Amino acid sequence: MPSHKAKQTILMLNIVLFGAPGCGKGTQAALLRERFGLEHISTGEVIRGHIRRGTELGKAVQACIERGELAPDELVISMIADYIATHKDSAGCIYDGFPRTTAQAEAFDRLLAEHGMQVDLMIRIKVEEQELIRRILLRGKDSGRADDASEEVIRQRLEVYWAQTAVVAEHYKAQNKYVKVDGEGSIEEVFTRIATQIEQIR
Repeated sequence: MPSHKAKQTILMLNIVLFGAPGCGKGTQAALLRERFGLEHISTGEVIRGHIRRGTELGKAVQACIERGELAPDELVISMIADYIATHKDSAGCIYDGFPRTTAQAEAFDRLLAEHGMQVDLMIRIKVEEQELIRRILLRGKDSGRADDASEEVIRQRLEVYWAQTAVVAEHYKAQNKYVKVDGEGSIEEVFTRIATQIEQIR
C-alpha cells in the first residue's frame, strides 16, 4: 500500500485503473466518475474517437488496424497527450487500459509532468482467473462478441493482460503508487474498497 506520509491536497486526481477482462472495471469506473467527479477515459474510446473524427492520428491508427496490427506506442501516447491537453481543467481522470507498457508508463509520467500533474495511484482490481472466465462467458451470451464466447480466446486474452500488467505494475510499485484491491464480492463492496484507497490520497 502506498505511503501517505507526505500527504497533501491534490487538486486533480489521476488514477490508473487496471483489471483483467471481466473484473468489472468498466462498472467501477462509472461509479468512481459519479462519486469523485472524474473523467473516465479508455484507450479504446480515445482511438475510436479519433477514427470517427478523421484526425491524422485516427487515420494512422486505422491504417494499423486494417493491416491487423496493434497501434504503436507513439500513436497511442500522442492521443493521450491530446486528451491531457484538452482536459486540464477537470477534477481528474480515470485512465482505463493505459498505460500498457513500461514505455507508455514512462511517457505518461513525462506528459503529466509537463502540465504539473502526476499519476496519483494505480489501482489493480484482482479477480481469480476461473471467476474471470465464468463472468466473460456469461457476458458473451448477451454481448454477441466472439472473443467473449470462446474459453480458449479468453485464456489467451488473460495471458496478454497478466504479462502487460506485471510490467506496468512494477513501474508504479517503484513509485509507491500501486495498490491491489479484491474484485470479488458485490459491486458495492468492490466500489467501497476502491473508493477507500482514493479517499486516502485526497
